[in-house]
Amino acid sequence: MGRLQEKVAIVTGAASGIGLATAKLMASHGAKVVAADINFDGVKKVVEEIRQAGGDAISVSVNALEEESIQEMITIAKVTYRKVDILFNNVGGTKADKDHAIVDLDKETWDFAFRLNLRSIGYGCKHVIPHLIENSGGSIINTASMAGILGDLDSSAYGSVKAGVISLTRYVATQHGKQGIRCNAVAPGLILTPATEAYFTEEVKQRFVRHNVLNRLGKPEDIAQTVLFLASDASSFITGQTIQVDGGSGIHAGTFAEFMEMRDQH
Repeated sequence: MGRLQEKVAIVTGAASGIGLATAKLMASHGAKVVAADINFDGVKKVVEEIRQAGGDAISVSVNALEEESIQEMITIAKVTYRKVDILFNNVGGTKADKDHAIVDLDKETWDFAFRLNLRSIGYGCKHVIPHLIENSGGSIINTASMAGILGDLDSSAYGSVKAGVISLTRYVATQHGKQGIRCNAVAPGLILTPATEAYFTEEVKQRFVRHNVLNRLGKPEDIAQTVLFLASDASSFITGQTIQVDGGSGIHAGTFAEFMEMRDQH
């Protein structure tokens, strides 16, 4: 028996990357999956693959920038499967060509990062919580980022709002724990999704590898396995936490890579 047998799970950003891997993994563990994405053709393909593998899933078009669209997604899940047990708030991103140092950020870049990464998760929580209460509890998992934990030279808006996701996660956990609702977050390091593959050069990716103590970059499946754990009863006494899934890039001193190279040369 799967770890999510007969659970109903909504996964946003399910057309590619982390969302795709998570939707498939949840379905393989018995969940009825509501796969949602603004890329409706992409998410329909994911649902077809889940069904071909023997799983149960439906596709939903969602625009995470709009509250009404998020609310409709959750309503469709409830009407289709009669309940909701799990919400994986995974949609996120930034205007990478404009999101740089604080002094260079314009209003449009700030607003887009806030609306897509933080406000959308807030709306997801707002509209799913009444259904989880009705169901005597459930699990919400939010995608944060190591950018929300560590300072950097770039992606200032993205990192700032991802820090907000971590705080929002604690607030939801605190306010609704007594109603059986758990809320946790995952903070990925650099994960080899289609978006990162397209944006980062091989040289930049290798620089990330140098700072990962596990000596590789992450895969969407690495995050999916963590989300599965947080969605399942195996984590029933865990709430308000942010799990860093970063290959160890966030645990060491900034001189780690340089000293490793010095050691290997002697």
